[in-house]
Amino acid sequence: MRVLVWHVHGSWTTSFVQGPDEYLVPVVPDRGPEGRGRARTWDWPASAREVTPEELRDAEVDVVVLQRPEDLELAERWTGRRPGADLPAVYVEHNTPAGHAAATVHPLADRSDIPVAHVTAFNRLMWDCGRAPTTVVDHGVVDPGHRWTGERARLGVVVNEPVRRWRVAGTDLLLDVASRLPVDVYGMGMAALDERAAAHEPPADVVTHDDVPQDAMHDLLARDRVYLHPYRWTSLGLSLLEAMAIGMPVLALATTAAPEAVPASAGLVTSDVDALVAAGRRWLHDPDEARARGLAAREHVLAHFGLDRFLDDWQTLLKEVTR
Repeated sequence: MRVLVWHVHGSWTTSFVQGPDEYLVPVVPDRGPEGRGRARTWDWPASAREVTPEELRDAEVDVVVLQRPEDLELAERWTGRRPGADLPAVYVEHNTPAGHAAATVHPLADRSDIPVAHVTAFNRLMWDCGRAPTTVVDHGVVDPGHRWTGERARLGVVVNEPVRRWRVAGTDLLLDVASRLPVDVYGMGMAALDERAAAHEPPADVVTHDDVPQDAMHDLLARDRVYLHPYRWTSLGLSLLEAMAIGMPVLALATTAAPEAVPASAGLVTSDVDALVAAGRRWLHDPDEARARGLAAREHVLAHFGLDRFLDDWQTLLKEVTR
């Protein structure tokens, strides 16, 4: 199949384009949100090729994978075909509702011709999708290999724009934890976090690593002994699954899909931040337990969030949509 898909979420798209199809990835001159083109920090296969809006007008497209409300208009304007009517389509919902947790109406709720594929069962539960048919395709991650060394007695966190996303990303909790345990933070928008950390009382031990390419970030993150996932309200972060895949033990808030993704053998999932700190302190002083829990985390991710299962699920869904 020829699949039109935007580069919206890098890690998800990296997994998606590993499939057997041809992937048409829109690109615009400034590589802005309308068309970022191929990833520059991930290794994508040659079957994922860039196409301009002009090229899409004459391109053969079998199905479009929508990920944002604006993709509906872009797809119709660039291909001359209406998603769901003239062009088979599926909408991937990556996010939890941004409005009321249980009463937010999905942008496609009044349509029955485009199925909504949620990335977690929790997302499907919370969105009001109205007449739209829904399904769940759980995440799948490209296996980065077991990289954990845990040589640094520090917690590692991956979060983009932590200050802008403050309570949603649990950045206030991150600084609270960092006032008691040392924390490394990886992602974009670290300058603003440095400012908040410097002003925090009591003092917070935060070392930031700004916009590190993914593969290099995995190597750095693997040197931290424990992974901390402080998000209050988010879809299941791929960074959490990737940390588990590299063999890190996990401390996570018991919110959204995290309780289903992290087994007890792999770490601690709780709403009690003090309990997270206590477990983190124990593992920082006991690398053997941290190693054992990290191995359990990796085993769980490969069994439940492996790439083969993810791609098989997507092949099944795309064939149903195009049939």
